[in-house]
Amino acid sequence: MHQTEQLLYRGRILDLYRETHRLPDGHTADFEIIHQPGGCAVLPLHADSRVTLLRQYRPAAGRLVIEIPAGRLEANEAAFDCVQRELAEEAGLTAGRIEPLGSHFAAVGYSRERVGLFLARDLSACPAAPEEDEWIEPFTLPLVEAVKWVQRGEIDDAKTQLALLLCAVREGVCA
Repeated sequence: MHQTEQLLYRGRILDLYRETHRLPDGHTADFEIIHQPGGCAVLPLHADSRVTLLRQYRPAAGRLVIEIPAGRLEANEAAFDCVQRELAEEAGLTAGRIEPLGSHFAAVGYSRERVGLFLARDLSACPAAPEEDEWIEPFTLPLVEAVKWVQRGEIDDAKTQLALLLCAVREGVCA
């Protein structure tokens, strides 16, 4: 638990604080910690064991990144609603079934952001509606091939790697 916190920056999608924490050995130390509401990411798995992934331009990476649909939780938004919204907006899909895969800290060294991971099944097409500042190109490939892309380093987005590997384990897929 932290002892004190000081707001350093308030932004549209995150806030930055300087926090003083007592360490397990009794010493105290200052840390810069990002406060962010967290988010959800969803792996669309089709009945034929193909997955829908996205090529998305990411300014922080300066290039296209292969990802699964994902987004920030809005105020008082349930994870299920966030998943359905992002799945439709970014991939042009709706799901008849959504299953939890797990969750992870996005960057635990400096951020509180936790991302819930989900698996979407019983998929149907709908109109995609990416936000104005998003460039997204959905595509599909077999789950087995996507896992090979992770192994070869062609997919370097952590939430996508983890979701694909958790799904492959759940589905009994070995690449």
